[in-house]
Amino acid sequence: MKLNPPSAAEPESLLFSGAIIRILMSPLFDEVQKQAQMLTVQEKAALAHQLIEDLDASLDADVEQAWIAESQRRYQAYLSGELQSKPGDEVMANARNRLK
Repeated sequence: MKLNPPSAAEPESLLFSGAIIRILMSPLFDEVQKQAQMLTVQEKAALAHQLIEDLDASLDADVEQAWIAESQRRYQAYLSGELQSKPGDEVMANARNRLK
C-alpha cells in the first residue's frame, strides 16, 4: 500500500492507493503525539507494541492456537523425517528473491 503525505489542499487527509481517507485528529491526539516524541527509544517501542496489541485484540482468538498446533505438527514431521530442514541463510535468500 502506497502512502502519500497530505497535500496543502487536503491537510487532514491521507491518500491510500488513490482513495482519500479522512483523519480527524483530536487535541488529545496532538498532545499524546508531542509527549510520545519525548520518550526514549525503548519507551517508544513499548508504546508501539502496546498500541499494536490493542489494535490486534479484535483478531480471532483461535488463530494463535491454530498456529501453535501447526508449528507442533511441522516439528513432529521434522522429527519423524517427513520434512527436511534447510539452512536459514538459504531460506532467507529465497524469500528475498521472491520479493524482488
